[in-house]
Amino acid sequence: MSKRSLEEPVEPPNLSENGEAAAEVKVTTKRQKNSSSEWTPSSWTTKPIEQEVVYNDLVAVQKALAKLERLPPIVTPTEVVKLRESLRDVALGKAFLLQGGDCAELFDYCEENAIESKIKLLLQMSLVLIWGANKPVVRIARMAGQYAKPRSSPTEMHEGKEIPSFRGDILNGYAVEDRTPDPARLVSAYHHSAATLNFIRGSLASGIADLHSPLDWDLGHVKDEKIRAQYTRIVDSITESLRFMRTVGADSSASGLETVDLYTSHEGLLLEYEQSLTRRLKHPPSQPSFLPARVPSDQQLNGHQEPASDGKGWYNTSAHFIWIGDRTRQLTGAHVEYFRGLENPIGIKVGPTMTSPELIALLNVVNPSKDIGKVTLITRYGEHRIAFLLPSHIEAVKKSGHIVVWQCDPMHGNTKSTPAGVKTRQFSSILSEVSDALRIHREHSSFLGGVHLELTGEAVTECVGGSEGLTEGDLGFNYTTYCDPRLNEKQALELAFLVAGHYRDEKRV
Repeated sequence: MSKRSLEEPVEPPNLSENGEAAAEVKVTTKRQKNSSSEWTPSSWTTKPIEQEVVYNDLVAVQKALAKLERLPPIVTPTEVVKLRESLRDVALGKAFLLQGGDCAELFDYCEENAIESKIKLLLQMSLVLIWGANKPVVRIARMAGQYAKPRSSPTEMHEGKEIPSFRGDILNGYAVEDRTPDPARLVSAYHHSAATLNFIRGSLASGIADLHSPLDWDLGHVKDEKIRAQYTRIVDSITESLRFMRTVGADSSASGLETVDLYTSHEGLLLEYEQSLTRRLKHPPSQPSFLPARVPSDQQLNGHQEPASDGKGWYNTSAHFIWIGDRTRQLTGAHVEYFRGLENPIGIKVGPTMTSPELIALLNVVNPSKDIGKVTLITRYGEHRIAFLLPSHIEAVKKSGHIVVWQCDPMHGNTKSTPAGVKTRQFSSILSEVSDALRIHREHSSFLGGVHLELTGEAVTECVGGSEGLTEGDLGFNYTTYCDPRLNEKQALELAFLVAGHYRDEKRV
């Protein structure tokens, strides 16, 4: 038996042709020659790219990518297709999408308490939303892979010296001495993602979401009696319904009362990592007819995907759902090129600089067959801009024939800095943007399909306002984010009650 450690260098790294293209680009910034419009996992290397990271060590990059290409998928096609089915229901108004988690996930968050607190918070919020909207809730966590963050500048000044910006644990460390991008972090990101998702799956299988005992969902740091009373009334109502079901014999473990689906997501920013975990896999036997398989590159027509005959498709197996950020959504850029070939459901951040023609052009590129719910449009305008921008986007999408999931991100357009230079968000601004999104969709015969939130299950003091009355002077008590400010547990539940109350009020009209 060989005694060689799995961590020893592979000499030479056994990279696929696609992996070699990615490695060359990331070290030399040399773009591959674009010989056609056909899609492959590495065809993004023929396009201009934003937010690029250039490593210094080619051998180290090749070693890391070779390792990633050999590792097993983190998620499966069956899970991905199930999510696509659920998002189709969201797009048709039959379900609601709740997506949330950390702004920049750290490797240190891969531990029991941190993961469990976010699971519980998302479950608590979904329970409130189910009660209010009387719809199933699709849960997607910004977890198990949200390790990369786009930055406005690749460098920053520290004590009079220019150093690389912190761009997430997958690239570099927050400490000044760890700012040089390290290819070994690519493999570390995989292992932390896999471990996090493994714990999520285990927790769900062990009954953390069992509705037979909802009071086991500890409210943690939430001390506000009004919020606690609202939550208790909801739980009591569900408990009474379950008691009735047991009485009439309708209760069973197969009824979906003991566990839920919780999917993972992250911004698909670091394309060589995403490419290394993009695999051509068999579709699930029960794949719905509305999810047409996609063909390999040599069978494409004019660069667009057509139904395949081998029963396989290209799946990004790093997460169930990935999105294109507002900084990397260039129509002819590398990120759009990569995303257009995936079977996964995808998101597109829609900011205040997005024009309606550009939005429709993007939809046509990434979803030419107009699959319902394949694309989630994550709007992030800001409270003072949404009323001007969202109506025209809604009408343009309606006229285009695309049926998308409309999701409101009320966080990124409402970030500000205090006089002391601390980034924060006003809870009232977040509430305002969500409220306006609900109203505008209703006025345009549309509907808000979901919310996309940066949150944590901890009692942080990063966003000001809310029933707790946090002020800018309170930010220093427990400000722990390494990037953008997050809603704490109490604020996140308050937001869930707001959305639930909207749906309750609609039913009374």
